[in-house]
Amino acid sequence: MSNSVYAPNPYGKDEHKHTISVMVDNEPGALARVVGLFSGRGYNIECLTVAETRHSQGLSRITIVTSGTEMIIEQIKAQLNRLVPIHSVSDLTIEGPSVERELGLVKVASTGDQRIEALRIADIFRARAVDSTHESFVFEIVGDTGKLDAFIELMKPLGLVDVCRTGVVAIARGPQGMLG
Repeated sequence: MSNSVYAPNPYGKDEHKHTISVMVDNEPGALARVVGLFSGRGYNIECLTVAETRHSQGLSRITIVTSGTEMIIEQIKAQLNRLVPIHSVSDLTIEGPSVERELGLVKVASTGDQRIEALRIADIFRARAVDSTHESFVFEIVGDTGKLDAFIELMKPLGLVDVCRTGVVAIARGPQGMLG
């Protein structure tokens, strides 16, 4: 996976960010076991999303963004594969092309020229105003994490007051799914 074009690599020389997708039984405690694996071994979860994706089969997809050396990432994947409710583990960063997206809601309170500039920048980033008052906007923006980070940075001097982000969701490109 390439580093963001918006910011330098924040990780050490041998550490890299990985996006790991996990197919798991949709049952109470499954997410807690996955999170417990990370916290119990001192691994950091930078981003976590989870949702039921195959209702008829009772399965959910957990997308985890973490970082570490190659050895640590391999340990994480091996330990995840040993957990009982897990059906498959896929490291989207190294297994081939994938699509990653994140949704953000960004509230900007401004008037006058700052309000016009916020709208101009939102247009450039293809952000959509989903709420508007005389003194504020809520923008919806979808893209990779770097795009959201850049948009938020540009909104700070224009009256940024709140941000809500979904976290990364990711899926491998091509005809194959996680379960074949």
